[in-house]
Amino acid sequence: MHFRPLHDRVVVRRIEAEEKTSGGIIIPDTAKEKPQEGEVVAVGPGVRNENGTLVELAVSAGDRILFGKWSGTEVRIDGEDLLIMKESDILGVIETMAELKQAA
Repeated sequence: MHFRPLHDRVVVRRIEAEEKTSGGIIIPDTAKEKPQEGEVVAVGPGVRNENGTLVELAVSAGDRILFGKWSGTEVRIDGEDLLIMKESDILGVIETMAELKQAA
């Protein structure tokens, strides 16, 4: 099954957080918070503005993003836990140093 989000919705796969602290302490599953970092799996076509023009989304599939703690709706598609959220719930795109150097 293939899922295609509508309008300005984005499908996100959570990226699991480290299981150890920087000091080497292992964090038990019960004490872990859900990660707020994810990878965009699919994006909708965009949203229409007042003039009826389609405005495309600023994120695309493959982008690593940060999102709010309570953002999105959790769904299970093909046995995988994913989030569906509006683009406005995304706080920003995480870019690596290599991507920044390449853009310059």
